[in-house]
Order: sequence, then structure tokens, then C-alpha cells
Amino acid sequence: MLSALFMCAAALLALRLYFVQIVHGEDYQKSARGQYVEVSSERQGRGDIFFSKKEGDLVAAAVMQSGWGLAIVPAEITDPEQVFETLSSIVPLDKERFFANAAKLGDPYEDVGFRLSDSAAARIRKEKIPGVILAPDQWRSYPADVLAAHAIGFVGYKGDAKVGVYGLEARYEDSLVKTSGLYVNPFAEIFANVGAALSSDPALNKGSVITSIEPQVQARLEETLSGVLKTYSPKEAAGIVMDPHTGEIIAMAIRPTFDPNTYNTVDDPSVFTNTLVENVYEMGSIMKPLTVAAGIDVGAITPKTTYNDKGCIEKSGKKICNYDGKARGVVPIQEVLNQSLNLGVSFVADTMGHNVFSEYIHAFGLGEKTGIDLPNEARGIIYAIDRGYDVDYASASFGQGIAMTSIETIRALASLANGGVLPSPHVVRGIKLESGIVRDVVPPPGPRVLKIETVQTVSDMLVKVFDKALLGGILKQEHYSIAAKTGTAQIAIPGGGGYYEDRFLHSFFGYFPAHDPKFIVFLVAVEPHGAEFASATLARPFLDIAKYLINYYDIPPDR
Repeated sequence: MLSALFMCAAALLALRLYFVQIVHGEDYQKSARGQYVEVSSERQGRGDIFFSKKEGDLVAAAVMQSGWGLAIVPAEITDPEQVFETLSSIVPLDKERFFANAAKLGDPYEDVGFRLSDSAAARIRKEKIPGVILAPDQWRSYPADVLAAHAIGFVGYKGDAKVGVYGLEARYEDSLVKTSGLYVNPFAEIFANVGAALSSDPALNKGSVITSIEPQVQARLEETLSGVLKTYSPKEAAGIVMDPHTGEIIAMAIRPTFDPNTYNTVDDPSVFTNTLVENVYEMGSIMKPLTVAAGIDVGAITPKTTYNDKGCIEKSGKKICNYDGKARGVVPIQEVLNQSLNLGVSFVADTMGHNVFSEYIHAFGLGEKTGIDLPNEARGIIYAIDRGYDVDYASASFGQGIAMTSIETIRALASLANGGVLPSPHVVRGIKLESGIVRDVVPPPGPRVLKIETVQTVSDMLVKVFDKALLGGILKQEHYSIAAKTGTAQIAIPGGGGYYEDRFLHSFFGYFPAHDPKFIVFLVAVEPHGAEFASATLARPFLDIAKYLINYYDIPPDR
């Protein structure tokens, strides 16, 4: 009886399978195609990236958007012209792609449309076109378009996989990508992630990334750099706004730039490179405050120390000159910064001793990575000060012969605004887990490199530079003290052939209020035209940003 029962059950199942697979097989196959969604890296969930407004509110910088993908089953498209006409009246389609895919009769399905809205998908469903499939889809969107594009990066293809390939999208790939769609109890998550919470590696935490980039400040920086690009036509204009105490990057921008929503339309992929982090330059005279600070820190000089400036001197058989070749006679160290005298800082390096000078260069973190949380950070090139030639120490004292990244440079200069301590530059404040819990990302504090008394003295000297020497003192602010310095560097000919006579790198840095700094700003222009010195190209753009920050953050006056 049991055997007969099982035989009957088997017969019923076989009969059912016959009707499902043979009689109604084609109908079920069509239905299955419409419901089937192949999981791919492009359609996996991904955490968001947020800007942080000064009040603490979060603004979306990168989000996942949901909609529909459109595909066709070529073998079921009997009239491609009619199908294309119907579909293209609802959504824009690439005609060449559509007909090429419709001709692939042996393929099960071909994608023909992407990023369809719910309303567009509903209209297509109403048409009930045989061979047309709608499947749920997700894609990465950047609501702010070009804003902070180099810092945010974008999601693109790496081989066949779609992953973060630039900026924070790449650096925090492990945190952003969602490997499971299952609900996780928040209380369980707290205890399950104890190890991650105790770790300094943010990649152990999954969720959304919260940056320190303030969107209004970022927009103002980008607007200012666009003005520099338009006026002086440099190959590149870039800048950083940073909190010198915490190392938080408030804004980071480069011109020219790109829109991460349409990265695939860019002709020159080099525009994706974050040159502030990945490229090294000989920075020129903004190195001078660090050389003077080192000399004051070891007691080798004071602001009133004098030397005899002869205009040009010989070091290791090579001539070293001031930017104009002119002698100043006996002048104090303050004038070295006021007039940006190369021989003055060479004198400082000689007076403190080359070994001591070299030790300070290393202590400032030059020649090392800062550890900023962005990919592909380069390391500065400072081999010249380890070779032991007098000319190399002289050149390094005024920022030639050694090369640094911009982020390396602003970190070193920020020690003057941070009581002598190197900050740790970073873009991410925390990881917001799916449960709503935020894991703070706090880099360890950097080392002390200068005495507090030293930075107070150097800050006073840099305030005098801004108030009296820079453009004749016309930028002086009545109620705010600003410490600042320009830099104009010759650009080296590749292959060690000396320097171009007509190509320069302009740089500018400043922090304010000078003795209780809220921000440090760094600007750079590569090969600008129409002005010889950075005081002409970058001083006013710097002041534009400084005034904006003072007003936007309601910084109280200090004098």
C-alpha cells in the first residue's frame, strides 16, 4: 500500500512537471525572465558619503539611487523598429546599441536602458511588449555634481567589477560596500563590533562615510580657484582649507575638475588624479618660515639677528642668489621673511648647522606620507639634504631642490598654527553604521616639533609680513591678525636639466587669527601666466577665502 501511494505521488508530480515544462513552459519562461534579477557588483548596496555642515547637519555627497534596468530578449522581438519606437517615446535609448543587441538572437537577454524611474517603468509595463524585461536596479549618484570631486572620487569598473576607484570611494571601499542585505539587531551589532570600535582602522566598520568637508566652504574654495584659472590660466589651481588643531580637511579642491556622475565622458583620465595628495613639487619660499622657525627653536637666531646680504654667494661651486640678485647689506631676519631673501635662510641653515637643519626637515614630516585617508598618497623627495653638499642645504632652506606634496606641506606649516605640534590631516570624521551608531575616526595626534615660544615668535613675524610687506600692506585687516607667506618656485626640467626660466609654481599659505588659529589655508597654481610672483596671483584669492571663513564662522576679532 505504501509503495502504491508513493508511485501515485510520483506519477502526479511527473504529470505536473509535464504541464509546467512542456504545455505551459513558454509562458512560465517569459514570466521568469521578467522576475529574475542577476546580482552583480553594480547592483549591490553601498553606503553613502556625507558632507558635514558647520552646524553638524549632514549633506549627501554620494548616494545609491534605485530604479529599473531595461532589457530585451532578442529572439522574442519580432518587430525591432516598432519596439524601439515605443520604448524611445518613453525613455531615451541609444538607437545603435538597441538594434545591435536586438540582432543577437542567440543571447537570453541584452541590456538596452539604464536608470529608469518608477514612472517610466510603469508606462513600459502598460505597453505589455513581448520580449521586454524590467528589472530592479541601483546606481551611484553624486547630488553635488563636481563639488569636492577629487576628494569623493567615484565608483567605476575595475576589470569586470564595479568598485570605488578614486578618492574616498576607493579608500573606504571595504566600509562602503554592503555584503549582506540582512537586518542586523543594533544591540547585537554593538557587541559584535567591539573589536572594530577599539581598532583605529575604519575599514573594519561597515556603513556610510561622514566627511569633515563643509559644502559651503568647499563651494567658495572652488569658485575662488575657478577665478584663478580664468585670470592666470595655470595648468592647475588647487587649495586646501584645514583645521590646524584637529587636522580635519574642511575643503579640498582642484581645477580643472570633473563630474563623477559622467566620469566616463572625460577625455583625459589624468584629471581624476588628486594632485594635492599624489604629486610632488618644489614649493619655494613658503619653506622659509619653517627654516626660520628651526633656527629660532634651537637658539641659533632671533628675529633681530642680522647678517650681511651680498645678493649672491657660492656654495659647492654653484651660485646661490636672491630672487632678484640684489644685495641688501646688513639686514635682520625679519627682513628675510618680509623680502623673501634666499641668502637669509641659507644663512639660518648655516648658523644652526646642516645636521640640525636636516633633523628639523625630517621632524616636520617632509619626505614622509602624512597618512591622510585618501588613496595613492605620494612621499616627498628630500634626498638632497641627506647628501651633505652645501648647495643642497642652501637650496632646501628656501624650498628648492626638495619636493613635497601639498598635503605634506600644509601639515608641516600647520605646526606653526598648532602650538608646534604636527596635526594628522584627514577627511573622514566617522562611519555611520546601518543601525545609526556612528564610529568616530580620530587619527592619533602628531609629534611636537617646535616650542610654543618659537611658534609665537614666528607667527608675529608672519603677521608683519602680511600687514606690511605683502603687496605693500594693502591687504592688512584692521581687526584680524593674519600670518601668511608666499612662495614662487622655479619648475625643474625633467631629467635633471636644471630649471625652466619661464615656468614657475606659485604657492601661498596663511592662518588666522594668528595666535588662536581656526583655519589654515594653502593655495597653489602650477605655471600661471601674466604674473611673475605668487603675491600677484594668490594673495587676493587667499584673502577672499579668509574673509569668507571669518564671516561664515562668525570668528571674533583679535585686535
